Amino acid sequence: MKFLTVLICLISMTALAQPKAILDKTTYQFWLNEPKVVEEKNPLIIFLHGRSLSGTNIERVKRYGALKGVEKGLDIPGYLVAPQLPSGPWNADKIDEIVSYMISNYNIDESRIYVTGMSLGGYGTMKYAGKYPHRIAAAIAICGGGEERDACAVTDIPIKLIHGDKDFIVPLKESKNIMNAIQKCDKKAPVELQVVKGGTHGSVEDLYRHIDLYNWLLQHTKKLDK
Repeated sequence: MKFLTVLICLISMTALAQPKAILDKTTYQFWLNEPKVVEEKNPLIIFLHGRSLSGTNIERVKRYGALKGVEKGLDIPGYLVAPQLPSGPWNADKIDEIVSYMISNYNIDESRIYVTGMSLGGYGTMKYAGKYPHRIAAAIAICGGGEERDACAVTDIPIKLIHGDKDFIVPLKESKNIMNAIQKCDKKAPVELQVVKGGTHGSVEDLYRHIDLYNWLLQHTKKLDK
C-alpha cells in the first residue's frame, strides 16, 4: 500500500510538471510550463516558433524549440509560455496580451521578462522587443532577422543573435543586417552575434534543449521605473 501511495504521488508530480494549454484567454492560444519551484516572484520566458508550426492545432507547437527541451527533461527556473501563431507574421500587441495575462494571473517578476524565438519567431522576437522595449530584460533571436525601423528602440536591451553559417532558408546576412542597424543607432548597444559553424536552419534548434541558452537570458535584470 505504501509503495502504491508513493507511486501515485510520483505520477501526480509528473502530471503537474507537464505544460498545459491556455485556451481562449488571449488572442493567441498558448502553452504554459510552470517552474518546479514557484517563488514570490518568477521570471517569464516567451518562446516564439517558426512558420512551420503555425495553424490552429496547438499540439504542433511541441514539435521543436523550448517545449521540446522541457519534454527532454530541461528544468527551466521560471514560467515558460509558447503561443501558437495562426498565420502571417507575429503581432507584437498579441504577444504582449499574453504577457499582461501572465502578470495578472501569476507571480511574475516584471524585471525578468524575456523573449526568444527562431526563424519567423526570431523576427517576432525583434518585433516584440522593438515595440515593447520597456517589457524586456533580454532577448535571443535564432536564425531570424528584424526590421531596421525597430533597431533604435532596442539599443538598451541585451540581445543575442544566433545563426548558422550553412542556413539556406534564412541567410546569415539577416542577423548581420539587424545587428548592424542596432549598432548604427548606438555602437555601444549590448547586441552580439553568435555564428554556429556548420549550423543549418534546423540544426540550431538544438540550442533550446540546453540550459545555457536560458541561463544567458536569466542573468539579465531590467531596471524598472518607479
